[in-house]
Amino acid sequence: MSEFRKEIEKYAKYVIKQSRTNLTKKKHNNTKELFNSLSYKVRQNRGNSGRFESGYEVSFDLGDYGDYQDQGVHGTNSSYIENKGSKFKYKSSSNLIGLEAATGTFAAFAKRKRLKFRNLKSGKFITYVQMGFVLAQSIKKKGIKASKFFSKPFDQADLKFGDKIAVAYGEDIIKKLIEK
Repeated sequence: MSEFRKEIEKYAKYVIKQSRTNLTKKKHNNTKELFNSLSYKVRQNRGNSGRFESGYEVSFDLGDYGDYQDQGVHGTNSSYIENKGSKFKYKSSSNLIGLEAATGTFAAFAKRKRLKFRNLKSGKFITYVQMGFVLAQSIKKKGIKASKFFSKPFDQADLKFGDKIAVAYGEDIIKKLIEK
């Protein structure tokens, strides 16, 4: 394996490791689904004819909702300042209430986190199903706050590994020239 490829692999492993650490530290690792779905692939570039060319391509997979969690989602009424620049937003026609009725996703979240509110009139706790609808309505209005769990390590890795990758690429070129 070339030195260049080794440095690219180190770069990608660093980004995934730091992203997973951020998920855990920021308590966004509720079901471990996103944590386990983070992965990367390193492939050698190919030309139009299918022949291998110099260089590698790194692709990261953030799972089904990793981009939403990383960049945030604008709500219908307000948005978090961290979501500035996010391309995702809920529309007034977004049907999170229908999604909750069909799947019970937010109710399951409320149950895992043991979230309960009291009814002001009766003083009794509301059910997890009711709590799911309250959460769905709130998320639709406020949006999802950007966690930057992936963006920050990605940017840090560019600074940390940029020079190392360039040096490794140069070393590989020198080795190939010496071999000829």
